[in-house]
Amino acid sequence: MKKLLIAFTLVTLTLSACKKYQGDTTEIHPVKLLIQTSYASNDLAKLLPKAQVKITLKNNKNNNENIYYTKADGTFSLDSISPGNYDISASIEINPADYTKLTGEIVNKNIVFNASEKARTITIKDNQSINLKLLSGPTGPWVIKQIYFAGSNATTGALFRDQFIEIYNNSDSVLYADSLYIAEALGIQNFTSTNIYRQPNSQYDWSKSQGMPSNIDANNDYIYARTLLMIPGSGRQYPVQPGSSIILAQTAINHKSPFTGADGKTISVRDPSLTIDLSGADFEAYYAPFLPRPLASDIDNPSVPNVDVLSYNGTDLVLETSGRMGYVIFKNKGTVDVKNFPRYPFPTVAPPSANTDRYYQVPVSYIIDGVECQTNVANSRVPKKLVTSLDALYTSVPNGIYSSQSVIRKTESIINGRRILKDTNNSAEDFDYLPLAIPRGFK
Repeated sequence: MKKLLIAFTLVTLTLSACKKYQGDTTEIHPVKLLIQTSYASNDLAKLLPKAQVKITLKNNKNNNENIYYTKADGTFSLDSISPGNYDISASIEINPADYTKLTGEIVNKNIVFNASEKARTITIKDNQSINLKLLSGPTGPWVIKQIYFAGSNATTGALFRDQFIEIYNNSDSVLYADSLYIAEALGIQNFTSTNIYRQPNSQYDWSKSQGMPSNIDANNDYIYARTLLMIPGSGRQYPVQPGSSIILAQTAINHKSPFTGADGKTISVRDPSLTIDLSGADFEAYYAPFLPRPLASDIDNPSVPNVDVLSYNGTDLVLETSGRMGYVIFKNKGTVDVKNFPRYPFPTVAPPSANTDRYYQVPVSYIIDGVECQTNVANSRVPKKLVTSLDALYTSVPNGIYSSQSVIRKTESIINGRRILKDTNNSAEDFDYLPLAIPRGFK
C-alpha cells in the first residue's frame, strides 16, 4: 500500500534595509521575523484552516527549540529573534472527520501537512519573511522505527559491528515482510566536492547524470540507492503482527559475548554493557560471498535468514556512524522487476568511465517510509538526501558516533495495548533517541 506523502518546501526570503548602528559599526541585535504558512494546493487553501499551524524553530548553534502557533491568517510574527542558523518547520494535523467535512474527501486517517526550511540563516537585517508551503498525505502501514547507526565505543564496545535497522507494523492488520526493500539513499556527503553538478541546495543534480532521460524530474521524483536489500520470502512467509517489528542486523549475534570471526580469531568487547544482543534478529546482511576480502566480523548466523543483496556499499551493512544518511523502505508496485530498475552514475562534469559505479533509481511514489539522519554536530551536517515529500527534516543522536545511542520513533498513542507510532513525515517531530539502543524497545 502506497504512502501518499507530503512533498515540497518553497521558501522565499524578503529582506528590508533597516539596520541599527553603534557609531559606524553595525550592531548585532535581535530582529523581526514574519513566518507565513500556506497550502501548496490553491483548492485546499480555500477549505482548510490556517490557524494553529505548529511552527518549530531550532537554533543550530545551541540546539534550543521553540514552538509557536499561527494566527487565523496562517502567520506568526516574532518581534525579537537572534540572528543565526535555524531549522524551521511547520506542521498541522487534521482528523478524518474534520478533513472530510471540510473537503468532502472521505479519509480514515489523520491528514498531516508539513513544510520545512533546513539551515536557514537569519541575518542582522530587520523584517525578514519566510513563506512555508504545506503539502500532505496520509501515513502508511510500515514505518522505520529505530536506526542504530552510531555504533558503540571503538575501544571498549563493538565499534560498528552491532548496528541494526528496525521496521514496524504501524497498522491494525497483519502485514507480510516478504519482498520489502530497504535502501540507503545516496547523496553528497560534503559541501566541497568539485567536478560534480549540484542543485541550488548543494545536493547532486541527478538530471545531469549520464544517460538520464530529459522528460523526468530526476531530483524530486526518485532516490538513488547506495545500498539496496530485500527481505526474502514467498509472499506470505514472514507475517508481522500489528504493533510488532522486524530487526535487520548487520551481524545477528550476541555482541556482548566473545565470538569467533571468519578468520578464526576471537572477537570480544571490553565492556559488554555498551553493546547489544542481536542473536534474536529476524534478518541479517551477509556480504562475505560478494567480497574478495570480507570483514572477519561478518559471520553468518545459520538460524537467521539473510536478506537478498541487490547492491551494497563497503564491506558489510556498515551504517554511516555519524548519521548523514537517508533510509527508505518500499515495495514494488509495478510490473518491472526492481533488479531491472535503471541505474545511473554520479552526475560528474567529466564523463564517467565504463567501470564507474551506477546506482538504482527508485521512484519516490513506491516509497512507504523515509527517515533522514544527520550528525549531532550542526556545522558537519550535509545537504538533505530525501525530498520533503519523504521527510521534512531529520533526526540525530545527541552524543554522536560510537555513543551506543539510537534514534527511535515516538509512541503517539496506545489502543488496546497496541502502540501506534508517530508518523508526520517529519523526523524532527517523530523521533527521539535511546541512551542505549534496544531492539524492539519503545520510547
